[in-house]
Amino acid sequence: MIVVILMMVGLYMVMSRFNLVKKLIGLTIFQTSLFLLYISLGRIDEGTAPIIDASKDYAYSNPLPHVLILTAIVVGVATTALGLALVLRINDAFGTIEEDEVLLEKRRDYSQHKGGEG
Repeated sequence: MIVVILMMVGLYMVMSRFNLVKKLIGLTIFQTSLFLLYISLGRIDEGTAPIIDASKDYAYSNPLPHVLILTAIVVGVATTALGLALVLRINDAFGTIEEDEVLLEKRRDYSQHKGGEG
């Protein structure tokens, strides 16, 4: 249930906010919900670490989802850092990090550029 709540909160933040930093935070929350989903799928009730002991019969938890999520966390941190760097560049270029204002400024620049060539 927590996974679904976090997923919907992240999706809502991405779709409803115009601030680029808030969109990145929403993406990070959404990504965290997916991490929790994959880790919860790898868990087995009363499962032990996958250390094989031939004399006993145990239920083993699958370590693969945990390994994959470690890699995904590293990629997620790098992606978030790149996104924040892009937000800084957008702020330098346009003077704002509000998506609608950036798009308006781009349209204004495009129409001035197009009108000046003709």
